[in-house]
Amino acid sequence: MITRKSKREIEKMQAAGDLLVKCHKEIAKMIRPGMTTKEIDSFTDQFLADHGATPEQKGYSGYPFATCASVNDEICHGFPRDEKLENGDIVTIDMVVNLNGGLADSAWTYRVGTVDEAGERLLQVSKNSLYKGIEQAQPGNRIGDIGHAIQTYAEGEGFSVVRDFTGHGIGPTIHEEPHIPHFGLPNKGARLKEGMVITIEPMINEGSWQSKMDSNNWTARTVDQGRSAQYEHTVVITKDGPLLTTDQDK
Repeated sequence: MITRKSKREIEKMQAAGDLLVKCHKEIAKMIRPGMTTKEIDSFTDQFLADHGATPEQKGYSGYPFATCASVNDEICHGFPRDEKLENGDIVTIDMVVNLNGGLADSAWTYRVGTVDEAGERLLQVSKNSLYKGIEQAQPGNRIGDIGHAIQTYAEGEGFSVVRDFTGHGIGPTIHEEPHIPHFGLPNKGARLKEGMVITIEPMINEGSWQSKMDSNNWTARTVDQGRSAQYEHTVVITKDGPLLTTDQDK
């Protein structure tokens, strides 16, 4: 069932989003060659605790960490680990913050040191893809309009769109209806209505869109070792257009 959130619920989700943004901005300052994603995960866990919040995905279906940390060819749900990041890596940090019952979900792909030209282009197209989808998050549009805009743009730039993982509704639980594919046909799927809160989180690959699963049964990576990038916002559908509770630019 697709639910629409009350003003009070959205206010709580916005507060969680504000804290999530603060955490991401701290991570952006600290990422560098030689550090580990386990260190980033420990920082996030403590940062949220210090601000009265919890990492919602920790313990979700047995997931053991406060963040997902996906490096280079890892598409999503990468486990934080003790392996040091190297100059030129890209790493996606994805987290869900629970602050007093309000949830916010956002992923961001970071450069580690200096990234090559092809990597820079992957990151730029991936971020643009997110905002192409957000533009379609309007009351009266359909879910398919979001995915179609993302797919048309990303494939037009020579990249592929992961199909095995989607965005979703959120709040008060981490994953709710509806699923938000990042590919598809316009004017298809459920109609977007004011008060719905969804995540839009396209995963964009250099090569094939197809994924394979690591032995931990969580981490998905590209089948051809091409790099993958992801940017994600939590989006409220409003009569005035999409509201980003996880906006890093406000």
